[in-house]
Amino acid sequence: MAELRYPCLVLDHDDTVTDSTRTVHYPAFLDAMAQLRPDDPRTVTLEDYFRLNFDPGFLSLCRDILKFDDAEMEREYEIWQSWATRIVPDVFPGMARIIRRQKALGGRVCVISHSVDTNIRRDYRENGLPEPDLVFGWERPAEQRKPHPWPLQEIVRQLGFAPSPMLMVDDLKPGLDMANAAGVPFAAALWAHHIPEIHAHMRRNASLCFDEPEALERYLFDGAGA
Repeated sequence: MAELRYPCLVLDHDDTVTDSTRTVHYPAFLDAMAQLRPDDPRTVTLEDYFRLNFDPGFLSLCRDILKFDDAEMEREYEIWQSWATRIVPDVFPGMARIIRRQKALGGRVCVISHSVDTNIRRDYRENGLPEPDLVFGWERPAEQRKPHPWPLQEIVRQLGFAPSPMLMVDDLKPGLDMANAAGVPFAAALWAHHIPEIHAHMRRNASLCFDEPEALERYLFDGAGA
């Protein structure tokens, strides 16, 4: 692992590794709105959905903006899961190469995501990717999900890496906030969409920003010998 810039890559899943908002999460949201708020006159475009997921975040969208009660939140989750279990999103080709190269060189790949463990592992398997070393998904208690630093701290504890040899790669603010809280280097994944205000926020606040997976790949592996 001496050749690796970061012996441990910690990857977000949706819109970082998989192109899933377009094919899974946004259609699931529209389905939920049609069932739970059929008379709501508001139109949420795909770009709006990206923005709302970034700020204030999906839970706040449901609770504070749409005013879903507990029963509606449970139904929304069921609808989302029905989409997420049926549809396997494509992996960005550049990210597939990164994951394979990282593992081939003896490195670790961990996942911290707001998707669930079983779907994440299925997406890796169905897209022909090596199994992640550790996965921390939505099924965890709230205090063990990003933006809380616990998942990164747990990777340090289980795998024995100090924070500095790790790199967190994520497209959204919770990942950035989690990495900052844990003292882990962060790279912004900016390839899933072209929302100017999201890109601007990441460029202001993240020391590493990549517009395409290929740029991240060059950063990680130039001189790594594979």
